[in-house]
Amino acid sequence: MLGGPLEPCGFDPVTGFWRDGSCRTGGQDLGVHAVCAVMTDEFLTYSASVGNDLSTPRPEWGFPGLGAGDRWCLCADRWQQALEAGVAPPVVLEATHALALEFSSLDSLRAYAVDA
Repeated sequence: MLGGPLEPCGFDPVTGFWRDGSCRTGGQDLGVHAVCAVMTDEFLTYSASVGNDLSTPRPEWGFPGLGAGDRWCLCADRWQQALEAGVAPPVVLEATHALALEFSSLDSLRAYAVDA
């Protein structure tokens, strides 16, 4: 997104559409998991309220559940939806894929940026 190489988003838990720690995306990733976000309690509560519970562990899917402070590759449209609802989580720009710009403005993403 910032013109350099895409930095990893997170390995504990391992994130990304391909569970490789990166928010890289492509044709198979219909959800466009492009935004590297730092989870907050407020966002996790919101996400559950709109049908995507990211807090509850799902061992059958190898998903440990997320807590505040965890980094996770969010669907770009979900981040924009959370922004519009006033609960967008912070973003690690260096680890956010450029395709996120098809859903949110660079100014909006920068307003929520945290250091890698």
